[in-house]
Amino acid sequence: MQRASADSERIPERPRRSPLRCACPRGAAALLAAALCACAGAPARPPASPASPAPPARPVECGAPAGLRGAPGLAPDAAIDVLVEIPAGTNEKWEADEAGRALHHEQLDGRPRVVQYLAYPANYGMVPCTLLPAGQGGDGDPLDVVVLGPAVARGALLHVRPIGVLRLVDDGERDDKILAVRSRGPLSDVRDLASLDARYPGVRAILETWFTHYKGSGRVRSQGFGDAALARDIVERARRDSEASRRD
Repeated sequence: MQRASADSERIPERPRRSPLRCACPRGAAALLAAALCACAGAPARPPASPASPAPPARPVECGAPAGLRGAPGLAPDAAIDVLVEIPAGTNEKWEADEAGRALHHEQLDGRPRVVQYLAYPANYGMVPCTLLPAGQGGDGDPLDVVVLGPAVARGALLHVRPIGVLRLVDDGERDDKILAVRSRGPLSDVRDLASLDARYPGVRAILETWFTHYKGSGRVRSQGFGDAALARDIVERARRDSEASRRD
């Protein structure tokens, strides 16, 4: 196994239809990235070659004991592993299967989906082996996570710490977004929403505005933010719900 960094790994992608964009977003999306990682002037990352796929990460085994790297649930340091599906500053809508074993470009009306709005203001991904059950008002998908900080490559597996949750309802379905920071590196000193507000004022407003408008007016509404304890509880319940669905 090769590691992308001290706290990240990579998951192989299916053949991509278009190259990755620059490591740091430009234009309006750079407002958040510049504030969080001071990288607005960084040079563009060269497109990845289709002949050089991302090195494989250790497979995620749903049902493995919580606390292991690559396993679902909360580790002893209250951190979780998150697979990055959409790097900050990009618009292509990629998604992974429940176990986080493979990524594919989401299709909409038979075409690869591209979000028709400002680029994602943070890295966006999922917690492998979790589920928001449709029968409980969820969207039937794995739990979503917004990882604040510099853009990372699609397919990276990051060790992150939940600091809160943005409670959203998307077309009538619960669609919580866990807010997290990497365990080491930029923003790792942020422990909760209060320290996020103190060090990076306005970030919560940016995120709430983006997620309640990127699909158009009225489709997504916010129910506000929850604290780190609620975020951890949501992760654990989503892990248990995924485990229960595999037993059925």
